[in-house]
Amino acid sequence: MLFVIVLIVLLALCFDFTNGFHDTANAIATSVSTRALSPRAAVLIAGAMNLIGALTFTGVAKTIGGKIADPLKIQHGTLVVLAALVAAIFWNLFTWYFGIPSSSSHALIGGLSGAVVGAAGFGAINYGGFRSIIEALITSPIFAFILGYIIMWILRLVFGGMSPHRVNRGFRFLQCFSAAAQAFMHGTNDSQKTMGVITFALIAGGYQHTMNIPFWVKILCAVAMGVGTATGGWRIIKTVGSKIIKIEPINGFASDLTSSAIIFGFTLLKLPVSSTHVISSAIMGSGAAKRPKGVHWGMAGRIVVAWLITIPITGFLAALLTRLFLI
Repeated sequence: MLFVIVLIVLLALCFDFTNGFHDTANAIATSVSTRALSPRAAVLIAGAMNLIGALTFTGVAKTIGGKIADPLKIQHGTLVVLAALVAAIFWNLFTWYFGIPSSSSHALIGGLSGAVVGAAGFGAINYGGFRSIIEALITSPIFAFILGYIIMWILRLVFGGMSPHRVNRGFRFLQCFSAAAQAFMHGTNDSQKTMGVITFALIAGGYQHTMNIPFWVKILCAVAMGVGTATGGWRIIKTVGSKIIKIEPINGFASDLTSSAIIFGFTLLKLPVSSTHVISSAIMGSGAAKRPKGVHWGMAGRIVVAWLITIPITGFLAALLTRLFLI
């Protein structure tokens, strides 16, 4: 059992590392694309603010670890977590290779749900908690698009008559702060998901009896995500920062402000969101407010398709792996 727990922790850190490819990279994509921050400075800021954010809240971790299923009622719970992590890591690497900003959150939630079903059947899923998680994942990008549109519309109304050079210079400066805020908000939500899965495994293995997140789990997960961002996030930064719309500093600030507000709002509700889809939707909303034809809706469509298929694919793969582990 101790060997399996150690393996789960290592795989969880690998997942957070690959999560850095996807989700933390999104937090700094706009500021890098508009040259408000150099890539090196953006990575350092994202890593530091993610770490602080990850240590600040634990509500989302408790939701992931306790609302999908009760770890005390799942036989072979550690193998369930093992299968979920393998499925989620595979999907993260697959979509990273093709530069698709799919959701690590969806991958992990789909993997954990599928693994629970593979081990104990559909009756083991806590449908009330699972439904609240799915509702948050669905509504948060919609809210981000609407709020991004509204904020950009207001900014255009206020600054539309000013010199474009002066506007760009001012908002490029403001992006230094908005990128830091977005990275912090990202840490308050995304970093907690793997913490919740590790805690689920600790409870299932008999090493812990409550959903209180150990401090060492918080530190390891936050550090792993920051290292992942620094190592391989540039593919996703390129997609989010240039292939959805041509981002200007005012767009970047509007989308940063929008996604920060949406992510933090759901964190206060203790609900997980996909930062990938929140940030991408905020960018689309701000772009549509300025020039709808400037939004690359084909790339937006690819993101939506990835959103739709991630949970079913990772769920099926995790269920299959769980059955193989139990043979």
